[in-house]
Amino acid sequence: MAAILFIFLLMLSFPSMNAGSPPSPGYWPSTKFRPMSFHYAFKSLWGFSHQSVDQNALTIWLDRTSGSGFKSDRPFRSGYFGASIKVHPGYTAGIITAFYLSNSEVHPGFHDEVDIEFLGTTFGKPYTLQTNVYIRGSGDGEIIGREMKFHLWFDPTQDFHHYAIFWSPKEIIFLVDDVPIRRYQRKSDATFPLRPMWLYGSIWDASSWATEDGKYKADYNYQPFVAKFTDFKAGGCSAYSSSRCRPVSASPHRSGRLTMQQYKAMKWVQRYHLVYDYCKDPKRNHALTPEC
Repeated sequence: MAAILFIFLLMLSFPSMNAGSPPSPGYWPSTKFRPMSFHYAFKSLWGFSHQSVDQNALTIWLDRTSGSGFKSDRPFRSGYFGASIKVHPGYTAGIITAFYLSNSEVHPGFHDEVDIEFLGTTFGKPYTLQTNVYIRGSGDGEIIGREMKFHLWFDPTQDFHHYAIFWSPKEIIFLVDDVPIRRYQRKSDATFPLRPMWLYGSIWDASSWATEDGKYKADYNYQPFVAKFTDFKAGGCSAYSSSRCRPVSASPHRSGRLTMQQYKAMKWVQRYHLVYDYCKDPKRNHALTPEC
């Protein structure tokens, strides 16, 4: 009897372990965009010898000699950007697999960026999925991050799952398997990325900070560290589109406003799987993040 009571109390202590899957969002924006060929839409950026393409599935890897990265051919000023990704199992401390929007090459030292990053981990601990937004140089010099971090409701090393960024002139929505996990609103021009950005992906060594603030480093006894991408999707208004180009939507509403069902799914994820919110961090100077 005492053992049963102990197990019950343990389950209450860790709600995310028994919460199951999120409620259905009721809408699946990834189905509204056609998959793209990697060679048609992207180009290799660095680490050319550390990537391979097989039937539109891209594999990139990191070892002690190099990581690898790629970039979209076109810049965008809004849109839906997604890919199905499978990350490396086992010891991956210090390693980051990233899928993100940026204009750092055009605006060095004063760039915008919207990130989905898998922060590597140690044996027996889950990956952390980090979402982040940088605006006009807040990712350069003195870093002002806008991080929200999650432990997913599945193991991202076991199979492909679809990760996406929806970016409109009004908001940014991060999605996992079409479930919204975060909504970042445009509350002012100063706190929202408005300049065109390219879509990137990469795997690299960020041992100085990636895993428990740099406590655990990359261990190349476990190399190579491999990330796989497929089902690339990018749709919306490119930087070359006319001013009449209408932003795409992440919901059934043309305005892009999430439905109540989508909000319910997002609140579930944030209740059970959110592990860090910069707006709720008492150590942060929130005068630098007025949107909080």
